[in-house]
Amino acid sequence: MAVSHAMRQNLHIMAVSAESLEKRIQIIKQQISKFGDLRPGALSKQYNICGNPNCRCKADPPVKHGPYYQISFTRHGKSSSQFVREEDLAEVQQQLENYRLLRDLVDEWITLSAQLSSLRLREKRTATAVEMTRRKSRISK
Repeated sequence: MAVSHAMRQNLHIMAVSAESLEKRIQIIKQQISKFGDLRPGALSKQYNICGNPNCRCKADPPVKHGPYYQISFTRHGKSSSQFVREEDLAEVQQQLENYRLLRDLVDEWITLSAQLSSLRLREKRTATAVEMTRRKSRISK
């Protein structure tokens, strides 16, 4: 009978943990639904030297042209880059941050889902063991 009680306690503990995992997953889903525009990639700031031999960029010390902002990214196996205008910089940075946060939340969601799945499988096995213990105790009476 003590084994059966321990198994019931274990079921209760797993149910509480499953509930907390499910709540966190729901919070993640809500957070994801509130994201605005997304943009993958990395932003860089660049300075260039032109081909004009009399230009300031050839002076000593050189005064390079720029800054120019550029996003580099790989999508569907294809690398690409795009220039970003300075007036669009804040918006693009927010899109990049949204994408990074999305990836982090999706990664957490996958981890929690795997934990929840394992917990539910253990819960199922424990419930089966409790039922088998009950059946054995009924038969022995």
